Amino acid sequence: MVEHLKTELSVLSQSMFQNDFFGLFHGSISAKTDSSRFIINKKEAVFHQMSEKDLLELGHSRDYRWKESSIDTAIHSQIYAHVSDAKFISFSMPPYTTAYTFNHSLIIPKDYFGNQEFKSINIYDPKNLDDWYDRANSEIPQYFIQNEANIIIIKGYGIFTYSRDMHSMTRRLAILENSCRLLMLGAVTKNQNLEF
Repeated sequence: MVEHLKTELSVLSQSMFQNDFFGLFHGSISAKTDSSRFIINKKEAVFHQMSEKDLLELGHSRDYRWKESSIDTAIHSQIYAHVSDAKFISFSMPPYTTAYTFNHSLIIPKDYFGNQEFKSINIYDPKNLDDWYDRANSEIPQYFIQNEANIIIIKGYGIFTYSRDMHSMTRRLAILENSCRLLMLGAVTKNQNLEF
C-alpha cells in the first residue's frame, strides 16, 4: 500500500507542478498510511520529476527523518492528528489564487464551475508573515475544525487543502485556480472596449 501511495503522489505532484500549483521546490503533498503515520515529500524534492525516493513515511513523533522532510511536515502532521477526514493533504501556491488574495478577503466565483463548487470562500489573513510558520501548525487545523472546511486560502501564502480522495482535492484546486484567473481577467477587461 505504501509503495502504491508513493507512486500516486509522484504522478500527482508532476501534474500539479505542470499546472503551476507547485514551484520547482515549493509546495508539499502527503497521504495518511494509518492513524499514526503518513507519507510526505522530502524538503529537497523536485516536484516536476518526483519519484518514490523523494517521499518519506513518518510518524507523528519527530525523529531524525523529519530533518529530511518538507518544511510543512509539522502542519501536515497536525492536520492528520486533528482532522479524521484528512487522507490526502497538499500545500500549493497557484499564482492566480495567491495573487487574488492580496486585494480581497473573499472569493466569490462568477464562473459556472467555481460557483457550483464553492459559492464563496473566505481568505484567511495570517496578519504577521514573520512568525507564520511558528503558528501555522496550530492555526490551520484549528481553521479546518472551526469552519468545517477542507480548504484554507491564506493571504500571500497559498492553499492548504485535504480530502479523502486525492483526485477530488486536485479537481477542486483546479476549479478554484481557474475561477480566480477568470475573476482577475474579468477585472482587467471590465472597462476596456475590446473588439474581436
